[in-house]
Amino acid sequence: MKTSKSLLAAALLALPTISPLASSVALAQNTHVLTADKHNEYGLVYSLPITSVRFDIKVRHTTRKAGPFFQYAKKYIGTDKVIKENSEKWEIISVTATPVGSPDPDNQYLMQLKPGAVTFLCVADDGMLLAINKEVDAPRPTVAEGSTLEQEAINPKEYLQYVNEDFLASQSSAKQAQMLSESLMEVRDSKVALTRGTAETMPSDGRQLELMLNSLSHQEEAMTAAFIGTTEVESVTRSFTFTPDEEGKSTLFRLSDFAGFVDSDDYSGEPVYINVKVTAKGELPVDSKGEEKKYPKDGVAYVIPGTANISLTCGGRTLWQGDVECSQFGSVFGLQPSLFSDRKGRSFATFNPATGALLQIGELNDGE
Repeated sequence: MKTSKSLLAAALLALPTISPLASSVALAQNTHVLTADKHNEYGLVYSLPITSVRFDIKVRHTTRKAGPFFQYAKKYIGTDKVIKENSEKWEIISVTATPVGSPDPDNQYLMQLKPGAVTFLCVADDGMLLAINKEVDAPRPTVAEGSTLEQEAINPKEYLQYVNEDFLASQSSAKQAQMLSESLMEVRDSKVALTRGTAETMPSDGRQLELMLNSLSHQEEAMTAAFIGTTEVESVTRSFTFTPDEEGKSTLFRLSDFAGFVDSDDYSGEPVYINVKVTAKGELPVDSKGEEKKYPKDGVAYVIPGTANISLTCGGRTLWQGDVECSQFGSVFGLQPSLFSDRKGRSFATFNPATGALLQIGELNDGE
């Protein structure tokens, strides 16, 4: 049941002390067992959750840079498939949605017990109810944010390490392109000679041969890049948490071709919209006559969640869509408190940490 502010304030003293840092970082959750005794006036305080959705957005960031001699690629290396101008591109490649719960300040409750009661609550660091008469683990979602280099671009100026003084002294880009192509041909000829065993100086063993071939391949790549350009590909994942409170459409974030993820009010990026439509309200249980059941006296509160259809769209394309159970679109009902305090047959219950819904209820085995 909900309780008066004075009684609730007194009972809150029984909760573990939480630092500001711990209360703001949901990933650091632990569990605590609360038992009733004199210091908390035999009252146990817990919170029901409000449901949010954490979206892990994975994007591919592609950076392309033109080589200094791209206009000579067809003439000297026989291809016109080259990068002609520098560009960046950010594109969303996957979206993962995870419902998460956080304590709802408007849904705090007191479970009042009698002296000698053996009932206990299992709550998270923030006081959110996880179970009664049973110890369970707190939710520990993994941190998804980060970046991974999928394709590394070679240094666009590295080819300068493999040119001679005549190249550096030349003021003609056409002449430089010709000399660079000649050096490139020499490297390729050397690779062929080593592979066929016809080089003037052959390595003494297989390991030396491998090192020499790797070095020549790197030189070839650096010189070729001066004609065709370079491409670097990086995958970046960012997380956004959204708490639906009403139906409608809003901007979750924007994606810019130059800066990547930007704020929802930064118009340099294309908007990623989030759409919410409530599809079912959590309804209270009914009796055999079809009438809503009354809330039990001193009942142990839990949530009968509602459902919302949530989608992410960008540029007319649907990135993610799914039905999500949400406590804020549901109803609060209660379990008979005697279920958990009867010494002859105590029960346990576990609850969904994201929605506050009842997951399981059952009788404790002897000795528990």
